[in-house]
Amino acid sequence: MRRSPRRGMCAAVLSLEAITLGLTTPVILTLTDVSTPVGLAVGLGPAIFALLLAGALRSEGAYGLGWALQVVAVGLGFLVPSMFFLGAVFGLLWGTADLLGRKIERERAEAYAAQEAEQPDPEAG
Repeated sequence: MRRSPRRGMCAAVLSLEAITLGLTTPVILTLTDVSTPVGLAVGLGPAIFALLLAGALRSEGAYGLGWALQVVAVGLGFLVPSMFFLGAVFGLLWGTADLLGRKIERERAEAYAAQEAEQPDPEAG
């Protein structure tokens, strides 16, 4: 069984993004007027979601949720202005990992199909 390059690249992006999202929590708590529970939920919620999503990438629907997480990361820029930039960077990384991973998997499937077509059927003889 071969490993999925798409899943590996996207999980790496989500793991790094989880660290960045988690680090927004102290900034939210110190620089904004939100209460502590709200600040923790807004800061740590997306970080924990990113980690859970990284583990759920065997499902195709998880990739759609990954795109939604990128919107949330950019949206955190309203509380932590640097997240406008960092969220956009992670959005580009996510898009690159997702699209490049799809391309690699498609090319592998085509190569595997061509290899199978070249080999004679051992049961036919």
